[in-house]
Amino acid sequence: MKSLVITAPGKTEMLDVPAPDAGPRDLVVRVKACGICGSDVFYTQIGGIPPRQGATPLGHEPAGEVASVGAEVTGAAVGDHVVINPMAAADGIIGSGGAQGGLSETVVLKDAVAGVHFRVIPAEVPWEVAALNEPMAVAFHGVNRSGAGKGTKAVVFGAGPVGLGAAIGLKAKGAEHVVVIDIVANRLEKALLVGADAVINSAEEDVVARLRELHGSEPGFQHGPDRPQTDVAIDAAGAPAVITTALDSLRRGGVLSVVGVHKKPVPLDFQAMLVNEPDIRLSMGYPTEIFEVTDSIVADWRLYQHIISDRLPFEEAARAIELAATPGATDKVVVVF
Repeated sequence: MKSLVITAPGKTEMLDVPAPDAGPRDLVVRVKACGICGSDVFYTQIGGIPPRQGATPLGHEPAGEVASVGAEVTGAAVGDHVVINPMAAADGIIGSGGAQGGLSETVVLKDAVAGVHFRVIPAEVPWEVAALNEPMAVAFHGVNRSGAGKGTKAVVFGAGPVGLGAAIGLKAKGAEHVVVIDIVANRLEKALLVGADAVINSAEEDVVARLRELHGSEPGFQHGPDRPQTDVAIDAAGAPAVITTALDSLRRGGVLSVVGVHKKPVPLDFQAMLVNEPDIRLSMGYPTEIFEVTDSIVADWRLYQHIISDRLPFEEAARAIELAATPGATDKVVVVF
């Protein structure tokens, strides 16, 4: 079968590789779409992931059609559409150092169990939207970590794919008002399309002042400036400046949930933070959300389709990685088969 593999630092190739063996406890999935993540770009730049340095199959956001079902596998039939939990693969995380990658013609789920390794979805969900299941699970974990629920006033920093997913997740949890912040106009337009109540271009507006207008204000400590009554801030940007602004945007006792990847240490002013007692909660992966988010995608897939910016055929998977690696060139690239 064909598979996109890292062959050297900065280089990927579409190779002919043996299809994984499948036994009576395994499910064979014919991949129909696979999203491109920033980590795919990172893995390519560093030349793979040990122990597969220089030979890492790429792609950890696949969705596909069941091609064959082992005699001992239940909960799936040939032709079913499925989303996959790449973290649960018995032979290593799919596309992240494991033996298989989602940017391949087929993936074999070893010892496959419904609700653990895969979830069947309705055929009406477009393949490229189904491929958003994994990154949207990351977004939903950030929302769950924040404790957001009915009546929450929230702000999301960053209108990339995870930030947009967080906005959808906040509304799904019953948030009363969700604001999305970015500096790119078309990203802010997408935020409104996926259900944000308001957007702020932080290059043009004072974020804290605007949040006071949108969410109301409360007196600051010892005659300090009034604070927005924002309950939750989600950092989906991973930019150091966002942390300071986000903490200034919260009410006393508010929660900052950090989903974005910060590649350098971020300084925190504990003296300034002390009087407002914020909670800072880090969020990584999706311990329980991989199929929780599936319900949301199935119910509202038309919202999620706005997140996708580019669709490239499998034959151009290497170009999809290059496109995702080009700053400002795209938002969410999905490879379709």
